Amino acid sequence: MDWVDLTQAALPPGLDRAAMMKRFTVERADGAMVSGAAGFVALWRALPATGLLGRMVDNRAAIWVLERAYRGFLSIRGMWRSAP
Repeated sequence: MDWVDLTQAALPPGLDRAAMMKRFTVERADGAMVSGAAGFVALWRALPATGLLGRMVDNRAAIWVLERAYRGFLSIRGMWRSAP
């Protein structure tokens, strides 16, 4: 697992830094880029402590529900950050 600071990283052509900064983005072991709920599921699958959870929710229905929840979170994230 490598954590990359997108504000400093050199990105391959075709990747949009601004779009990647707006959503949680993961590059899977197979090289595929996934974001949002699919990104969290990929991360959960890769970590030993959350691997079982990742496998349990790695299906279209669960990711659909998680993506809706993630989008809801994104809509209020700005308010959360600016709170005193």
